[in-house]
Amino acid sequence: MSGPLTGIRVVDMSRILAGPSLTQLFADLGAEVIKIERPGRGDDTRTWGPPWLKDTDGNDTREAGYYLSANRGKHSITVDVGQAEGVELIRDLAREADFFVENFKVGGLAKLGLDYQSLKQINPQLIYLSITGFGQTGPDAPLPGYDYLIQARSGLMSITGPEDGAPGAGPVRAGVATSDLQTGLMGAIGLLSALHHRHVTGEGQYIDLALLDTQIAGLVNQGFNHLMSGRVPGRTGSWHPALAPYQPFDTADDQIIIAVGNDTQFADMCKVIGAPQLAGDERFATNPARNKNREIMVELINARTKLEPAAHWLEGFTANNVPASPINNIKQAFEDPQVQARGMQIELEHPVAGTMPGMATPLKFSKTQIEYGKSAPMLGEDTDDVLSRLLGKSPEEIARLKHQGVV
Repeated sequence: MSGPLTGIRVVDMSRILAGPSLTQLFADLGAEVIKIERPGRGDDTRTWGPPWLKDTDGNDTREAGYYLSANRGKHSITVDVGQAEGVELIRDLAREADFFVENFKVGGLAKLGLDYQSLKQINPQLIYLSITGFGQTGPDAPLPGYDYLIQARSGLMSITGPEDGAPGAGPVRAGVATSDLQTGLMGAIGLLSALHHRHVTGEGQYIDLALLDTQIAGLVNQGFNHLMSGRVPGRTGSWHPALAPYQPFDTADDQIIIAVGNDTQFADMCKVIGAPQLAGDERFATNPARNKNREIMVELINARTKLEPAAHWLEGFTANNVPASPINNIKQAFEDPQVQARGMQIELEHPVAGTMPGMATPLKFSKTQIEYGKSAPMLGEDTDDVLSRLLGKSPEEIARLKHQGVV
């Protein structure tokens, strides 16, 4: 046995990022993921370049980095769902599947007989996940939903960006599609929870998952604090609204992050910067006091940290158990010795590029080792294999289906 989900089969009719990031994780964990794509077009993100993967001669392919980042380990099969025979092929795959993942508009697959109510008739143990922007119910259920819209509508952007009143202040989109990614992770939790239920009862079930619901839940302390106090939180930029000091500080060269989580760490930080008296100052002795007097505290700390380069302070803070970090760009993050030691950058074989880079899954299992055996598939590269191996189609039948444009 390799990955912990070896033996699980997933029919994946999702596109963009929320669903694909979920099913890529399952593929990493050993599940067999059959990605259903539109002939000639495939997943929308296949065209979301640049950058494009380069072939062995250094030329751009039509494989976009965005698509490659979320589709590792899957088997791509192209099927025309506009033809009845194409729909029947997907139904045949669903008969033997454990999970079915889709992110069509509400009611979109019901018209084809590929909704949960239809598929559970042929596979009562099927666990079916629908991902939409706004869920299957409510006034906005029919509307399309994209990560950017959800970041805006959920209130996330209202607490993200430069500090209110600062130059350039205003709502800012997170640098990655966090609403999509959170939804993918929630979907994984939901599917595995339903799998446990199936182990107990033998029954499959339907899961309705919305990006907006996920991001509302993802407001965590900011959302709860509003519900508890009635206060509408604003943007605080790079400093934390509940912890201090917990923000960037200047040094003689680069800025660093100091992230003090308790009074002991603050006292240790004060010793490192050569100002132990600050820990005994009633204005800074406790976290509530430091929050109240944050501006003057930051001035006093900055006056010290500006005297030496970042490397000096990071060494001193680390040696004294004070949480601190450089502010890396992405190149520097991948060069970080800790990131390299954890094996977070991987290389996979690719049929056109020779090799393809990737980011490893962060899960480290003691018993079921993760193996990255397959790069993100080219459009339809596994059609023949899936039809033959899983559905028992002969070469002649596959040729006929291709001739008729079904696959």
